[in-house]
Amino acid sequence: MFHAANSTRSMALGRTAPRIVLYSHDTLGFGHLRRNLLIAAALRQMEPAPQVLMITGMREAGAFELPPGVDCISLPAYAKGVDGTYRPRDLGGDLAALAALRARTIEAAVLAFDPDLMIVDNVPRGAQQELDPTLAALRRRGRTRVVLGLRDVIDTPDAVHRQWAQQRNFEAVSRWFDAVWVYGDPTFYDLLADCGFDAVMGDRSRFTGYLDHSGRLAAPLAIRERDRILAGDPRPYVLCTVGGGRDGAEVSEAFLRAPMPAGHRGILITGSQMPGGLREEMRGHAAGRDDMTVVDFVSEPLALMAGAARIVAMGGYNTVCEVLSLGRPALIVPRAVPRAEQVLRAERLAARGLINMMLPDDLTPDALGDWLGRAVSEPLAGAIALDMSGLDRVRDFTARMLTAPHDLRVAS
Repeated sequence: MFHAANSTRSMALGRTAPRIVLYSHDTLGFGHLRRNLLIAAALRQMEPAPQVLMITGMREAGAFELPPGVDCISLPAYAKGVDGTYRPRDLGGDLAALAALRARTIEAAVLAFDPDLMIVDNVPRGAQQELDPTLAALRRRGRTRVVLGLRDVIDTPDAVHRQWAQQRNFEAVSRWFDAVWVYGDPTFYDLLADCGFDAVMGDRSRFTGYLDHSGRLAAPLAIRERDRILAGDPRPYVLCTVGGGRDGAEVSEAFLRAPMPAGHRGILITGSQMPGGLREEMRGHAAGRDDMTVVDFVSEPLALMAGAARIVAMGGYNTVCEVLSLGRPALIVPRAVPRAEQVLRAERLAARGLINMMLPDDLTPDALGDWLGRAVSEPLAGAIALDMSGLDRVRDFTARMLTAPHDLRVAS
């Protein structure tokens, strides 16, 4: 158990436990939300267990099971186009009005909750700079530590520099953040060095290691979801998952048209963000096959993934961490636009022997079927493992931040 019992700031406020806010902007897929759910569950293992308020831009958050002591505010949602631009997902076409609404909602919630620690996922100023008022107010209050959590790979170094300069992210980190935690292994990819972050924020930055998802395997929800989808069918299966599904149609269609290995069936999770018309197309592709099941959404897929003979997936951070945590043979078909993030990650993972990779331009049903048939009898060998101790370090870094003298800026 990780201890933060001497958090003098919480005790001074008459609290028996610290309060922590986890923010994620959530515009495409479930990756940010799932990462914060995993972190929230890990933080609840500390002693005393903190109260955790999650703030998310994903309305589907209500479909996920929250750990005890964790609650969630879902913001009115953005939709993110394939070109990386934002628009309101449902509330009309006025982007500025939605940004203002979200910013005011976040500020009111955070200031009322009055956290000891706030962890911001991936985007220092939030979507459309919606965190600026909140971060400025927290700094004026002078009580809350603020951490930026970054995934292992953001984009190419040139693209990261260009985007961070345009969005004034370096200035925001310098002004408002006490620490930067990179959820990765520097021996795999050194985000700080490759993107030039060392010179700007190296004094407050630490690598945590990758986040191990295997603790979710025994969750009752994971078992129920696995049993619901398998429905008593004893056949071995291969699984295809495309995250939220908004940009997963090509991978899904190739999987549905691919021949399954002898004696196996296929299970496709389309994701709830795949447009309804495309989901119906996917069901049409599967119609007439007795070796294929299409599922719209699985709130806790880990037990289903653990039982798969092989996994076909896109290359997002969370999906990759799930695959690595389970040690399942996987074919990653990385998204190539609007960022190079998934391609960079998949190339390095393949070079280490941890996954197989197929670029979108090479994806066909026959190519996918060839991989599935070959891989079922050929597990990966000689893989170079990654540091998967991220959740332990997140707890450790959190305990240190909660107990450090308040006038001392700490990275961990």
